[in-house]
Amino acid sequence: MKVLVVGGGGREHALCWSLASSPLLTKLWCAPGNAGIAEVAECVPIGAEDVPALVRFARDNAVDLVVAGPEAPLTLGLADACAAAGLRCFGPSAAAARLEGSKAFAREVCEAAGVPGPRWRRFDDPAAARAYVRAQGAPIVVKADGLAAGKGVVVAATVEEAEAAITDIMERRVHGAAGASVLLEECLVGEEASFFALCDGTHALPLAAAQDHKRVGEGDTGPNTGGMGAYSPPPAFTDALRDEVMARIVRPVLAEMARRGAPFRGVLFVGLMLTADGPRLIEFNVRFGDPECQALMVRLRSDLLAALLAACDGELADFDLRWEPLHSLVVVMAAKGYPGAYAKGSEIRGLDRAAQVPGVQVFHAGTARREDGALIATGGRVLGVTATGATLREARDAAYAAVDAIDWPEGFCRRDIGWRAL
Repeated sequence: MKVLVVGGGGREHALCWSLASSPLLTKLWCAPGNAGIAEVAECVPIGAEDVPALVRFARDNAVDLVVAGPEAPLTLGLADACAAAGLRCFGPSAAAARLEGSKAFAREVCEAAGVPGPRWRRFDDPAAARAYVRAQGAPIVVKADGLAAGKGVVVAATVEEAEAAITDIMERRVHGAAGASVLLEECLVGEEASFFALCDGTHALPLAAAQDHKRVGEGDTGPNTGGMGAYSPPPAFTDALRDEVMARIVRPVLAEMARRGAPFRGVLFVGLMLTADGPRLIEFNVRFGDPECQALMVRLRSDLLAALLAACDGELADFDLRWEPLHSLVVVMAAKGYPGAYAKGSEIRGLDRAAQVPGVQVFHAGTARREDGALIATGGRVLGVTATGATLREARDAAYAAVDAIDWPEGFCRRDIGWRAL
């Protein structure tokens, strides 16, 4: 089979790395890809949001499966455009991708499906939003309604912090059009977890759970990022909890989306708060997480390509997945200054030494090759140093041994990934 993966980050490197080992695969492309992806796939210089060019390339090259990595091309209708061109695409239609594209839509679907979540209100007027915050008090969660690259959420500890977030999102438009409206939500208390399920529109197959580290600073301090690290499986996420999430959240939402004429096909990312009253939904994403995907792919024993095809073809009812009995942990190395302003173009050395640490795989997120062959940083999050081990402590120690082997003075990482479990 010929496969085109769309995207150029660490998640897409992990997907390409896993797909490359499939016995079903004959050719693998990635658009636009990065320097690490170029080692396992042919990179194509097409932007991830250039839907017409992606479809044209897939049609011209007789691609059998298009795999969408990030959320933006899905909300722009990549799956719909592929279907119109007679191409198979792993990922939801634009109508189904609204589960991530609009947090208010996701909440409405959840209410209709009886899914447990926080109390919430949506506001288009910043003055009304601020008045609601003053009436409710803090802590309170402020969310941009649209896509904000994982950075549109502020957990405000004070009323002043919430009001400042409303100003930033709605009036200063720090997240662009995503901030035209905001959701104000009850602040849930508990432990966060990310759970993933493959969906074919009717049936859902549980994948695995991971725990992400969103804040830039150790001890979960500082501003939100796209994710500074992750590990899998989280000790708090038991088999009984997985079954409860499938029964109370995933299957009811699949049924509600089908009822609305927008069946969900792809991977459903279920962001959870594990509260004293059971799991409650924080938000949905409509793609693999980043860096959670990296933690999942190194544990997956089954053929990823066969699983994605089964989701596309409505065959998940008779499908199963096998996982390595290992723990995994990802440490994200980012450019100094991230998630604020950061410099690009610094050289990274020592990846060959890092790769020699047993159980380690380094996934590239924001890298390119200079004309002289040197590896340079081109993004905020740059590397996902990923390790497996018989225990989480073993995986953590291997990941940080690899981090310490990398020579990149302009980069930084959190040194406490997995701290809640360890």
